[in-house]
Order: sequence, then structure tokens, then C-alpha cells
Amino acid sequence: MDLKKIDAPTTTVTYNRNALDEATGNIYESISIISKRAEQINSEIKKELIEKLEEFATYNDSLEEIFENKEQIEVSKFYERLPKPHALAVKEWLDGKIYHRNTEEDNQ
Repeated sequence: MDLKKIDAPTTTVTYNRNALDEATGNIYESISIISKRAEQINSEIKKELIEKLEEFATYNDSLEEIFENKEQIEVSKFYERLPKPHALAVKEWLDGKIYHRNTEEDNQ
């Protein structure tokens, strides 16, 4: 996931309900799909952040030495400024980038 090219809103946005449930015909099913995608995005971002912060980790047992690492602070600030995972998932849903299928219809 390329986080620098994301154009999802960082603030609260009101969405058209008809646009959200257009693909499924059911607002609850659409929200369920969006929430599952948001969880996936959140875990990807968290994994990426942890990997980047591990580069700056110091393994000292001494509490007296506290280092202020400016690169680590900048990485943290970058991730704090990103749009929230649910905003990214809604953007993907409205752009038609999320694949979904109804397994009940497949079984019949």
C-alpha cells in the first residue's frame, strides 16, 4: 500500500447512503464489507509502522539513557497524519476497488 498517494479525507465526511449501498443493495452489508477492509488496512499500516520503528530501537536496560531520535519522531508524525483506516476503506469502496461476493448466492 503506497501511503503517500492516498487521497482519502482526513476529516469527517458525510457520504451519500445510496452511493454506499449501491453495489450490494443493503447498507448493512456494505458497512460490514467496509469494516472488514478497514481492519485489513489497519493491520497493514500497523505492521509497516512497527517495522519502521524497529530500525530505531535501542536495546539498553538502562533507564537513565533516553535518546530523542528525530527520525523516529518524524516517522510517527507521518503515520499520525494519515487518513484513518475506515476513511481509506470507504474511499476504496466508493472507487470500486474492493472485491466482494455473497456466499449465500453462490451456494444456491
